[in-house]
Amino acid sequence: MINVIVSYTVSKDFVSTNQQNIERVLHDFNDLDQREFSYRVLLKEDGQTFVHLSKYANESIQNQLLHIPSFLDFQKQRDESREDIHQKIEVCTFFGSSGDF
Repeated sequence: MINVIVSYTVSKDFVSTNQQNIERVLHDFNDLDQREFSYRVLLKEDGQTFVHLSKYANESIQNQLLHIPSFLDFQKQRDESREDIHQKIEVCTFFGSSGDF
């Protein structure tokens, strides 16, 4: 199992566009086998910092998702919109959970 956390901040004028792009990605992800992955997006209290939490059963499904055209377009627009393209990417080992809420 592969667990990844990606966080980044966009400008205030790009928040709405970023949200729309993420909605397109999530719509396309819904057409895939949801038993193979989980993808969640959070918006921090500052209203500009997004956190993507993803869990993949294996590298094959991870690569499939990362190459979907709407996802590639989302990444391109996000990266082009920011002066500081720094983002934090963390690969984590699953430890446990208390439910599937």
